[in-house]
Amino acid sequence: MTAARRAGVLGTPIAHSLSPVIHNAGYAAAGLTGWSYTRIECAAAELPAVVAGLGPEWAGLSVTMPGKEAALAVAAEVSPVAAAVGAANTLVRRPDGSWYADNTDVVGMVEVLTDAGVRPGATVTVLGAGGTARAAVAAAGRLDAAAVTVVARRPAAVEELRSVARAVDVEMRAAAWDDDAATHLAADVVISTVPKGVADPMAVAADWRPGTVLFDALYDPWPTQLAASAEAASCRIVSGLDLLLAQAVGQFEHFTGVAAPRAAMAAALAAARAA
Repeated sequence: MTAARRAGVLGTPIAHSLSPVIHNAGYAAAGLTGWSYTRIECAAAELPAVVAGLGPEWAGLSVTMPGKEAALAVAAEVSPVAAAVGAANTLVRRPDGSWYADNTDVVGMVEVLTDAGVRPGATVTVLGAGGTARAAVAAAGRLDAAAVTVVARRPAAVEELRSVARAVDVEMRAAAWDDDAATHLAADVVISTVPKGVADPMAVAADWRPGTVLFDALYDPWPTQLAASAEAASCRIVSGLDLLLAQAVGQFEHFTGVAAPRAAMAAALAAARAA
């Protein structure tokens, strides 16, 4: 396949994104010699104009912060999961030139948690109530979790997640981020969506249950203090790099219509991190 096609990742700041490494390695391994993937610096307010200005050679876009909500507005059709979450990380060009919005963060999160041994009926704690937490609540619903406890500083932000919980039919509870917050780590699954350093005090106070699965959405620096403390207690660990790869695989297949060469994409990501 040699037809020139393009894809890219939109967001700001975007210079650090490893998505081009993953996707371009996939194109090479799959023999898609006419394909290329690049970074595009783009604020949320700029996204509609940027997308409207792309030529027909553009097959798809990955959307990172802060444009995931804005991506929904430019789509002619939205997947049920993106609608439930209220955000899209993927825009796919359709034959008529319009865009289809999806959220492969949720599917990717379900995949990496399932691979880590999470099964239906698990109890889930989500740390934080931002955009990644929306995907985490949706993933918990898809995993048939027994209940989700969201631990956050702002009650209003937690309330905004209730529509996601209702859409995926999972029971959601709110908990305050205070001196007793570490008690909520005694769950089958803990998903940390907070910025680096925020969960460090909780790591000190944690009394982990062996066998708990910790998914920390961060990957730089790694390990986080939370991940290090969980690993020392024999918990199973999933990192943001695992999700980065899983959601990129979904996007690759959306954009190209061919099976993603996962091993080659994973190897490229590992090499980039090692460098």
